[in-house]
Amino acid sequence: MNILFIGDVFGNIGRSMIEEYLPKLKNKYDIDMVIANVENATHGKGLIRKHYDFFLFEGISLMTMGNHTFSKKELLDYIDEADRLIVPYNQPKALPGIGSRVVEIKGTKIRVTNLLGLTFMDGKSQNPFEAIDELLKDDTSDIHIVDFHGEATSEKIAFGYYLDGKVSAVLGTHTHVATADERILEHGTAFQCDVGMTGPYDGVIGCEKESIIKRYQNGLMSPFTVAGGQGQLCATLLTFDHYQCTHISRILIDPQHPFEA
Repeated sequence: MNILFIGDVFGNIGRSMIEEYLPKLKNKYDIDMVIANVENATHGKGLIRKHYDFFLFEGISLMTMGNHTFSKKELLDYIDEADRLIVPYNQPKALPGIGSRVVEIKGTKIRVTNLLGLTFMDGKSQNPFEAIDELLKDDTSDIHIVDFHGEATSEKIAFGYYLDGKVSAVLGTHTHVATADERILEHGTAFQCDVGMTGPYDGVIGCEKESIIKRYQNGLMSPFTVAGGQGQLCATLLTFDHYQCTHISRILIDPQHPFEA
């Protein structure tokens, strides 16, 4: 079984890259299931209903979120109906949404869980180490993939080791920069610090570079602008044999790394 995880989809360019390349990737790699982090899909922050429906139409089975989950308040109007959406499992209990879901594909029960890191984040979430322990007590899935949405690579690596042998894969999101550390850990869990971003190629993690440079030059905060121009697609491919991940590899499509059929 081949499962494709697409890194943080950012704005219109990210959605366009999905529309153009996802069918080609499915065909090339014989993909059985697609997961995507979509917390930045609408104008760089949040997810409106129109774009949730877009991802369903494009064949994405489950969508994960992150610290910008509720940046678009429209989500509150349809979140109870969005049965393919996964919000952070360890978010404050007062917030709506489901943090872990199971789908069955080809007779295999696949669980996807979304968790927020604590380091350099807003600090309002439950400790992810405690939260995942609660979930694993009753987990009967065949394959369990965790989207760990966090800032610090050290926290992500520690979390990967903590879950080694307990889940099938721990894939990081949030930093928008793909890391070259994909591997299968000692006890069989596939790991990568960050899958990367699917969105603008000519920007700073999706934003117009000039405005971000000015922030660093003068120290004054200003509204970010979603970058235009060319696009990139970052994803991670997981191959499973009898529920065990046997291979993990990065996929990158951008102007310097064109898609090869």
